[in-house]
Amino acid sequence: MERLGVVGLPNAGKTSLFNALTGASAPVAPRPFTTTETVLGSAPLPDARLDALAAMSASKKVVRAVAELVDIAGLVPGSSTGEGLGNRFLAGIREVDAICLVLRAFEDPEVSGDTDPLEALGALELELVLADVETIEAQLDKRRRAAKSDKSLAPEMSAIEAALGALSAGTPLYRAELDPSRRALLKGLFLLTDKPVLAVVNLGEDQLPKADALVGPVADELGGHGEALGVCVQLEAEAAQLAPAERAELLEGLGLGEGALARVTRAAYHLLGRRTFFTTGDKESRAWAFRSGATAPQCAGVIHSDLQRGFIRAEVIRWDALIELGSWSAAKAAGRLRVEGKDYHVADGDVLEIRFNV
Repeated sequence: MERLGVVGLPNAGKTSLFNALTGASAPVAPRPFTTTETVLGSAPLPDARLDALAAMSASKKVVRAVAELVDIAGLVPGSSTGEGLGNRFLAGIREVDAICLVLRAFEDPEVSGDTDPLEALGALELELVLADVETIEAQLDKRRRAAKSDKSLAPEMSAIEAALGALSAGTPLYRAELDPSRRALLKGLFLLTDKPVLAVVNLGEDQLPKADALVGPVADELGGHGEALGVCVQLEAEAAQLAPAERAELLEGLGLGEGALARVTRAAYHLLGRRTFFTTGDKESRAWAFRSGATAPQCAGVIHSDLQRGFIRAEVIRWDALIELGSWSAAKAAGRLRVEGKDYHVADGDVLEIRFNV
């Protein structure tokens, strides 16, 4: 399961966001380094498609997909050289597959720290860039010697030098204009900035009306290489403690619709390359997470290894087409179920029934 690391400067609200998303109770306090170890949690994925399928099937049980999140020890300037909890911070990021940068915009005289999200983005990126430069420089001479004696390593060496050039200019690799084939050659270096990024700007409740003005500069800086979302983490965390009906009423009353946590979870889920297919029936409707591009047998294996081993075919229909028809049996009677074989690439939103024999 791919994991998203939640990263931020001290008192940015990253642990509060982590708790709100996962229902965890990691310690939160208005002082640096409350989080000293990585903490793992799962964020259930809100999905109206699943809810509609469960209602159609009158399912006794509903099982949601989840995004795996990791709350990582805080960063301070100098983390790349071991300042603060730098070594734990860098180790935590190395072990995740994508990064959520929590950037503080809210103002609170009782909570120390800067409130400029663009400055925070720059500080976080700088530490990651410096760590990557150190990683490359530590291996550069050895790899250059290897490339001289083995000409097949020339493309990798060229990619490494291009990456070092971008990093030395202060540009993290996720928004460097490197060719995807070159990016692929860097995987063995496990570089911190060679991971997809989501930015969450942590707003005060009084800042919600001007969210676009605060989030816009961060989105512009990312230049389309990462999504930027504005969230009032404190408000969302308080709402997350309420019963579903009360939470919906509070968020609607504030004009926040379903709330920002749902958007953050979905963004995280897609950032990790996860997509969703469904199974539905009177006993259970379930959302199954799969890696984008997976085939029908691979998705069958998500349910159970026997289904992948003995895969024969999959009966498939889009979730909205099934809702329109009203039931699986009605879809079958109408000839709307597609029969797909081993080469079919499952699409996000497909409803599957697997035929197998072992």
